[in-house]
Amino acid sequence: MSVWTPLLLTFRIALCSTALAAVVGLPLAHRFARRGNPFAESALLLPLVLPPTTLGWYLLLLLGRSTALGRFLERHGIPLVFDWKGAVVAAACVSFPLFFVTARTALAAVDPRWEDAARLLGASDAKVFARVTLPTASRGLASAAILAFARSVGDFGATLLVAGNIPGRTQTLSIAIYDAFSAGDDRRAAALVAVTTVLAYAALLAAHRSLPRRWQ
Repeated sequence: MSVWTPLLLTFRIALCSTALAAVVGLPLAHRFARRGNPFAESALLLPLVLPPTTLGWYLLLLLGRSTALGRFLERHGIPLVFDWKGAVVAAACVSFPLFFVTARTALAAVDPRWEDAARLLGASDAKVFARVTLPTASRGLASAAILAFARSVGDFGATLLVAGNIPGRTQTLSIAIYDAFSAGDDRRAAALVAVTTVLAYAALLAAHRSLPRRWQ
C-alpha cells in the first residue's frame, strides 16, 4: 500500500479530532481563563500525562461495543471500535489538553477592560465573546488548533486500542510505521517516518508563527 493512503487518512482523522477538541475545549478554556479551578483543570489535563494506551483502555470501557453508550452509538450508525470515527475520538482525547492549555492562555491574555467596555456599551456576553474576545485571542487559538492537529497526527497507542490496525480504514501514519517495521519493510517504514517528520515540523513551525510576538 502506498504512503498516500495512511497519510490522507491521518489528515482526515487529525482534522476531525482537532475540530472535536476545539468544540469541547473552547468553552472550557473560556470558563477557566478567568476563574481557575486546579482540581477540575488537573482532571482535564490528565490525558497529557497518562500513557496513550491507558487512555485507550478507558475509552474502550466507556465506548466499547459491550457498553450501553457503545451499543447506543452503533444503533444510530456511529460505530467507534475498529472504525475511523473511533480514531477521531481517541486522537481528540489525546490532543485535547494541548488545545485547552494554549487556548486558556490566549483567552486569559485578553484585556478584561476591553470586554467591560463592550458590556458598558450594551453588548451581551455572547456578543462580547464573538466581537471582542475571539478576535483578540485568534492567533493564540490558531496556535492551539495547530498543536492539537500535530498531536493527533502522532498518536499511536490510544488510536490502536480503539480503532485497531486496518489498512485503508484505521491505519494512520504512526500505526503504518509500526506495521512496516514489524514486517521488516524498512524502505516503507523510512518513507513513512520521513513524511511524519516533515508533517510534524511544518505543524510546529506554523504554530510558532501563529503565536503572538510577545509569546515567541
